[in-house]
Amino acid sequence: MSANNNTTPLFAKENFLFMLIGGIVIALGMYLMSGGKSDDPSVFSNTEVYSKTRITIAPILIVVGLLIEVYAIFKKPKTA
Repeated sequence: MSANNNTTPLFAKENFLFMLIGGIVIALGMYLMSGGKSDDPSVFSNTEVYSKTRITIAPILIVVGLLIEVYAIFKKPKTA
């Protein structure tokens, strides 16, 4: 009963690199989406809350980051 030790790892170094890049892109999207706080709670600023960065760019970055993560998970490691 000998165990077969010729198994390949599930993720290679390249997969982890793509996962890191995807995580950074998602974090950047979350950072860009945050904020918009006013100093005076009775004042509402449309330009701060509904800016192009928060409404368009940040969600696109988050979706791109998630797609990078999916690619990193499904990418097969190269065999030597």
